[in-house]
Amino acid sequence: MDRAPGRPALPGAPPAPGRDDPISEHVRAALHVRLRAVLAHEAGARQGADPEELHQLRVAVRRMRAVLRSARPFLDKSWSEPLRAELGWLGRSLGPVRDLDVLLDRLRGDAAELDEAERPAAEQLLAGLDAAREQAREQLIAALDSDRCAELIHSLAEAVRGPLPTSGTSEDTARELRALVAAQYRKLRRAVDELPADPTDEQLHELRILGKRLRYTAELAGPVLGRPMKQLLTAVKAVQDVLGEHQDACVAEQRVRDLLAERGDAADVEVAFAAGRLVERERARRAEHRARWWQAWRELRNRAAAV
Repeated sequence: MDRAPGRPALPGAPPAPGRDDPISEHVRAALHVRLRAVLAHEAGARQGADPEELHQLRVAVRRMRAVLRSARPFLDKSWSEPLRAELGWLGRSLGPVRDLDVLLDRLRGDAAELDEAERPAAEQLLAGLDAAREQAREQLIAALDSDRCAELIHSLAEAVRGPLPTSGTSEDTARELRALVAAQYRKLRRAVDELPADPTDEQLHELRILGKRLRYTAELAGPVLGRPMKQLLTAVKAVQDVLGEHQDACVAEQRVRDLLAERGDAADVEVAFAAGRLVERERARRAEHRARWWQAWRELRNRAAAV
């Protein structure tokens, strides 16, 4: 496996813990799988030719952080919390470039659907995002080149080689994993129950974050709890997809508005018109997905009742 200079080799294949193994072993296996993904995609993320490489790197980092959060009651917090904090730092270092990759792909797709005469003005508007991406990439490379990142990778490699520090023993892994999933689901359900009839964009975004936490906890429990958990995961992903598209539309609309505002009085009529067309498309997407999220939530609620 290709990896950046100075990155550690990992032992063998990731372990496959059984139903009766303690939760810490399931966490170790999850960390092992995700750390392999980090080492596999780091070089591609550095090169920047394929945005999917950075996406997979970021997902691996976020999922490692999430699994440590989900299993927090069973891990030695003096070990897990500092590691989780460092994964948070790395994730934040990767985030701006990935977010701009998604945004540029989305808005350039929108621009390509404009009338041919309108496209040059749209490209003028989006040029500001290209500049922001280049600056963010410099910061990303600096983070990956840092001693801090090297120390984090080596800490993770050491963790997957042996038993993790725990806060006690697991007596019934299946029951404890089910309880972790149930706790995350209750947080999401309470948030939904407290929503007004017409929730704000920010409230729907918060649901997406809670859904993501439920998804990652369910992924940890999946190998032990089997088909009901896999069905729950499918339903959670559907909610996340709808709310994710809604949030992406909100972000894209606001960035277009910001780009136009940054041009100030220098914005000509053609650029302003193109910006309006792009905003119009994103508002239509936002309305479409806002109308769909409740049905996706009902399916999730039904699946959760069977777990």
